[in-house]
Formats: sequence, C-alpha cells, structure tokens
Amino acid sequence: MQEKGSISIHTENIFPIIKKFLYSDHEIFLRELVSNAVDATQKLKRLSSLGEFAGEVGDTKIKVSVNEADKTITISDRGIGMTGEEIKKYINQIAFSGATEFVEKYKDKGDDKQIIGHFGLGFYSAFMVSSMVEIKTLSYKEGSEAALWECDGSTEFEIRPTEKTERGSDVILHIADDSTEFLEKARIKGILSKYCKFLPVEIEFDGEVINNTTPLWTKSPNELKDEDYIKFYQDLYPFSEEPLFWIHLNVDYPFNLTGILYFPKLKNDFEFQRNKIQLYSRQVFITDEVKDVVPEFLMLLNGIIDSPDIPLNVSRSFLQADANVKKIDSYITKKVADKLAELHKQDEEGFAKKWNDIGLFVKYGMISNDKFYEKAKDFCLYKNTDGQYFTLDKYKEHIQVNQQDKSENLVALYATDVRQQDTYIQSAKRKGYDVLEFSHPIDSHFIQMLESKVEKFTLKRVDADTADKLIDKDTKTESLLSAEKEKEVQEIFESAINNKDRKVTLEPMSPEELPVNITQPEFMRRMKDMQAMGGGGGMSFMGNMPEMLSVAVNSNHPLIQKILNAPDETVKKDLAKQAYDLALLSQGMLTGADLTNFIQRSVNLSVK
Repeated sequence: MQEKGSISIHTENIFPIIKKFLYSDHEIFLRELVSNAVDATQKLKRLSSLGEFAGEVGDTKIKVSVNEADKTITISDRGIGMTGEEIKKYINQIAFSGATEFVEKYKDKGDDKQIIGHFGLGFYSAFMVSSMVEIKTLSYKEGSEAALWECDGSTEFEIRPTEKTERGSDVILHIADDSTEFLEKARIKGILSKYCKFLPVEIEFDGEVINNTTPLWTKSPNELKDEDYIKFYQDLYPFSEEPLFWIHLNVDYPFNLTGILYFPKLKNDFEFQRNKIQLYSRQVFITDEVKDVVPEFLMLLNGIIDSPDIPLNVSRSFLQADANVKKIDSYITKKVADKLAELHKQDEEGFAKKWNDIGLFVKYGMISNDKFYEKAKDFCLYKNTDGQYFTLDKYKEHIQVNQQDKSENLVALYATDVRQQDTYIQSAKRKGYDVLEFSHPIDSHFIQMLESKVEKFTLKRVDADTADKLIDKDTKTESLLSAEKEKEVQEIFESAINNKDRKVTLEPMSPEELPVNITQPEFMRRMKDMQAMGGGGGMSFMGNMPEMLSVAVNSNHPLIQKILNAPDETVKKDLAKQAYDLALLSQGMLTGADLTNFIQRSVNLSVK
C-alpha cells in the first residue's frame, strides 16, 4: 500500500507540546522506544505461547545502534511488527495504545502483566530529539507486506511499501541539530543503563548486552541466598557498606507490587539519603523520587519497588494521586514493621546489637507514622547509661519500684551527653535511679511523642533539677543551717556570681552531692533541644533567650560551713565563686577566660 495523509490529532501544535512540556527530560525518548520494542517482543512471545503464532520465535534481542556519520539512532526489535493498517491505527491516531487493546483482547487467556505499554504518546517522544522519524516494519502475520512510515515532525506522514525480510520493527531517528549529544555512544549507554538495565528482554548496544532480564526482585525468595541479596545491593550501590538486612516484597492483591528494600547502616547526622529507592514499572525504571509512594521515614531505606499499578502521568515522569498509592504506602509500612518485629522476636540480643544502626530509623518512623508506631512500640529499644537495652514495657517494670512520683507517674530520667552529664548521672544513681541515653537530636521530638502516647509516664533530663527533686516523692531533707545562715550564704553566692539571670536558692541535699548544682528547667531544655533540631514551630526566639540557669547551693555540704567560717568577705566570695565555677565546669560551660581564671583562683586558694 502507499498512502499520504494527516495524523489524527486535535491540534496542530502537538509536537511542540510533546517536545517542550510533556517530556521535560529529553533522554526519556530512548526509554519509551526501547519499552515499545520490549512490548512488541513480549506480545509475540505471548501469541506463541497461546498457539496463535506458529513460526519460530528465534532470537528476540533488541538492538540499539548509533551511526554518527548518518546522524541516526536505530532501535530494532523482532517482535510482532505492524501492517500498514496497524501503523495507521497505532501510530497516526495519537494516544491510542496498542498495548491496552492487546491486553483487553487476551486478558482471559493468562498473564497479561508482561505488557509494558500504557501510553499512546510514548512513541512521539522520539520527536524531542529528531528532525525525522522512520518506522520500517514487517508484521508477524503470514502474507504481510513490509511498510515504511515517515514523518518530519509536522502532522504530515507517508506510508509506502519497503524491503524488509525479518519480522519486527526498526525505528530510525534522524537526530536534530540541537540534539547531537545523543549521537555520543557514552551518552546512549548511560541512558540505557539508567532506564533499561533490568528490562525483561535482552537489549544489545555496541555489541554488548546491557541488561539483566531477571533481576533479583522478580525471583522467589525461596530460591535466593543471603549472598544473592548482598551482591545485588553492591551492584546497586557499589560504594556502600553491606546492608543490615532486607525485605523482599511480593504481593499481587489488592495491587501488584514486587521489590527489595534494604536497611543500610545509617549515619548519626540524620541526613536523608534521598533517591536511594528506585521505582520501576514492569522492570522499566521510572524515577528515584518516590516520596508519593513511600512514607517519608522509609526514605532512609535503599532498594527497588516495582509496580504496574502505580499511576503515572502520560510521560511516566510523575506520580499521580490515587487510592492505590495509599494502599502501597500502607502495605510497605506494614511489611517493614513486621520484619523488624520478627527480627526482634527471633533474636533479641542480635536485634539490640543492630540498634545503634536502626534506632534512628525506628524512632523517626514512630514520630511520623501512627500505624508504624502501633507496631514499633513493642520492639523499639531504650538504652540506659550502663549499656542495657529494654523495650518500653520492660523498662517500666525496671523502674517501677524506685522511680514513681507522688502522683504515681513513672519518671524516666535521661542524659543527652553521657560524658558531659556524668556528675548528674552519678547523683541520680546514688539515689538508685536508672538513666536512659537519648543522645541524638531527633530524641527531643521522640520524647515529646512518647509522653503524648504513654499514660502516666514522663521523661526528665537528668540535669533538669537536683537529684532530690528530679522525682517528686514528697519527701524532705532537713537543712543543717538556720534560716539566718541560709540567707547569709545566699547573699555571698549572689555577690560572687553577680549575674541577674542566675537564680540562687539553698537546698538541703546529701553531703555527698556537689556544693553547687546548676540546672535548667526541663521545659526550657526541651525547647532549646527542639529548636536546635530545627523543629518546634516558631521557637527560633529560644536561641536568643538567656540561659535561665538555676543555682542550687547544697546547704549540707561541708564547704558551705567553710565559707561561713572564712576570715573575711573576699575569701568567702572566692570560695563561693570557686564552687560555682566547679559546677559550670562539670557541665562543660566553663571556657575561655573564665576557665583560665578558675584555674588561677584554684591555685591561689590552695596556697592560702
């Protein structure tokens, strides 16, 4: 047949729209054309399996070639090919998808999931980089004649007979002057590696097969070993450490989803490793921006998700809001939680050893996702300053006897910097209290979340008050000083410190405690911790507020009596300032000239 005509579209401007707006990334053309070739090949295999094609399937390798001299790229397949009439139907009527019709026709005759094509516009992405496109094709149907279709990017086309002896299609792109970068072999190889490295039909470029047709996620977990998963991970992320463990996803109802998610060793700087999960649709790479499919906290994972049911726009470049996306989101969250629960149940000791690597992930998930919280609350671990790990229920049992306040609330104490807060930790331990370690910036948010969800349970930083007041048990220690002497000591310390933002109080404590304790209210500490993490809404003003430290003088410490008995006011003030600076030093708050002066004053006092 020979014919000339106009492509059936609703606007003369379809090609500029395709070129400038529909496909924002021009390299997509190769993904679309190779995917179409895979489609044609899969259809032929399907027809052969159904007995509707009696010929030899033979070599079905798809070949991509670049001819720099002719300025052409050719994509050749040995699929079902097309007749002249089918060209008119599938190519000239834009947005009519041959794959859709094929699936509909054969949907009751077995598996139709191998057909990739969804988008009738995919072929026209070729005009993003081409001044002319040719299709030379021969249908698998007996007695068919080869046909050549030509179009120069306008709405005009020509179909005429041609010479072709092998079944299938050759799509020949005559590369435009503004797209000659695509004539570089390295550029084409890079695109094929990005989008086509796991396609289910062999793709050959420059004499080399560039894809793995049966990637790990397409196989049954029963036929795979740990070393298979680790090798695949190393292929995906060649410069990464071995993953901690992984989850093999495989579901076909109520949606189709396969894939493998890996738990990497997370860095404590809490940087999101975005673009580490790749999204595929029937083994075609779509995007590594998966925030609409995967909950944000799971963005800390690595791996691959493959689903034909994820709704994409016509260019496959962007996800679209859909009920299936929410179902997939929920399913993946559940699978991850179930895997962690299983690991904890099977080997609590081994799970605890991994906690430093996965604790950040679990806590972030509990903060940001209620469904994950409900499952994770049973395997989330809490580490104390002695290096012991507890679930929340076991920890509540652990502190039940000694850390209940007068209102019968359990009070869990915690440290954010074990070394810097050691003085306070030791004071708490002398009273028989246990202290948890919450040393990551996210912990300020985690603590807030925990208190909002767990009844009659509160957390208090170990240096938020003196040891006697951390847990209010309505008990009182008697002071060894009279009210008159207490007032005198308070005035000495206020004069020595000389800072209106430091509130001085006298408190009777054990003589074993420091003579001076410097504390900051729990509320103020939390606000500053959350502000440092970048949270807390409009709390940026906290960084400009004074420290608002409380100075608690231990009226029962022997040094206080020594101060009172000192020979003159200067020595009294020096001793008081020394005790105050010692308390600052224990918190790491004494630096620079203040530290130098403290050392000098210590020397002077020691020789008096």
